[in-house]
This record gives sequence, C-alpha cells and structure tokens, in this order.
Amino acid sequence: MPKFRKNLPAQLPEPETIDIPALAEDIRLGRVKLVCVLGPTASGKTRYAVSLAGKLRDALSLPGCPAPMPEIISADSRQVYRGMDIGTGKDLGEYGDVPYHLIDIADPGTQYNVFQFCEDFAAACQDITGRGALPILCGGTGLYINAVTGGYDFENRTPLSLQTEAHDPGVYFIGTLVSREQRNARIDARLRSRLKEGMIEEIRGLLDGTNPGCPGGKPVPAGILLSYGLEYKYVTLFLQGEIDEEELFVKLSTAIHQFAKRQMTWFRGMERSGAKIHWVLP
Repeated sequence: MPKFRKNLPAQLPEPETIDIPALAEDIRLGRVKLVCVLGPTASGKTRYAVSLAGKLRDALSLPGCPAPMPEIISADSRQVYRGMDIGTGKDLGEYGDVPYHLIDIADPGTQYNVFQFCEDFAAACQDITGRGALPILCGGTGLYINAVTGGYDFENRTPLSLQTEAHDPGVYFIGTLVSREQRNARIDARLRSRLKEGMIEEIRGLLDGTNPGCPGGKPVPAGILLSYGLEYKYVTLFLQGEIDEEELFVKLSTAIHQFAKRQMTWFRGMERSGAKIHWVLP
C-alpha cells in the first residue's frame, strides 16, 4: 500500500517583482483602473499598499506636474467600526500622507454588511477618481473584495461564493506573500503586542459603554461582540469569566492562525476562478 503524507502545507505561489513603470503606464492608458492589494492577516498589506501608493505617484508624475497621491480604500469588514482600533489592527499611523477610506464609518454594535460595503466602495471610488487620483483597494476580507471585483449581481441576489464571474480586467491584483511559519510567528507577536497596548481595556469599554466609539455611551451587547469574531469573541469570553488569561492567548492565536489559512484558501480560489494575482514579498 502506498504511504500518503498528510497535512502538507499548500505550496506557496512564486513571488514576483512588480514593474512599477509598466503598471503606471497601464494606469495612464486606462487599462488598469483599480489596484487591489490583498493577503492574509499579518502579511504586511497596509504597509505595502502605502509604499506602493508613493511609488505610483512618482511614476505617474510628469515634469512640473506632480500626480495626486493614490488613495486607499479599506476592504476590512471590522475596521469600519469606530472604537474597534487595537483589536482590528487599524494602525492608522502607517498611512502617513496617503488618504484612506471606509475606516471608522459605522458605530460599534451595528451589523455592517457586504451590500453596504459595495455602496460605500462605489461612492469612495467616484470621489477618488473625480479628483484624478487612483484608488487602491487594500484588505483581507475576501467576500468584500470579490463583491466589487468579481461581477456579483446583487440586484438578482446571485449566491455569494468563491465561484465568481470573470473578474474585472481593469483590476490589478497584488498579493502579499509570507510563509505559514512566518505568518503564524507574526500573528503571535502581534497578539502579544496588542494585549499589552490595551486590547482588553478597549473591548471592556465597548461592553460598558465607556469606549469613545460607543454612540452616546451606549454599551455594545456581548452577543454582538461575540459575532464580530476573533479578538472580540475571545476577549469577551475572557471578560465574562468563561476562559482564563492563558486560554485567551492560546485559543485566540489558534483561531487567528486558522483564519489566515482560510483567507489564503479564498484568495487561491479567486485565482482558480480567473483572477490574476501578482504575489510579492512585502
């Protein structure tokens, strides 16, 4: 009987080097209308997108006529919420002078969804392009990314899945690539840092209404925080006394590792359904 090796990690795609002048030329000629930087959590998406924005501005500028700075549209399903900063890793200081959109646009405790995201994305794109700038979509929420690049027919309520229609040829996809081992190490280090920065206090403030993001000081029900998942789920369980501090770290880090794996599965599924993703080492 042949022996099979189980649980082998999926083979990573080959990294590329983005030809910035060629990409800028495609943008000038209208062949590329949106750049999308995607990747699993802790893969350096935001930092890469900010760096890319500066490089593209330089490449698109003409002598004596600087191009406007490209602007980033977040594709993160939880960074839309005010007051949920440490747990979602907004890291707003990373953006520098690059404008960003669709962060801090909803009250904590509400249920923002993909349909709202599509409307807000369209408005942000219109605003950005109306000022002559390039939109860069950046995030790890695959459903949101597919919804605005994969031809979903929301009016007729087409089922949402990995099997999308052909992706818009005007979108240039870039994926931030890290190995599973490196990604998990980054996740664990980041989690330790966020706990020290006050993530538990941030979530306690949501539960008791003292978080500045809570409208009118209204507490966010524990059930809703649990529904937000990951950091908000496990810290809420900790604050309710259902898990201890050691369990909080172990269970949460494991959940984030699994989440990152699902993200990569989603993005590879996008490739199988027709999206060309240029994977890079951030």
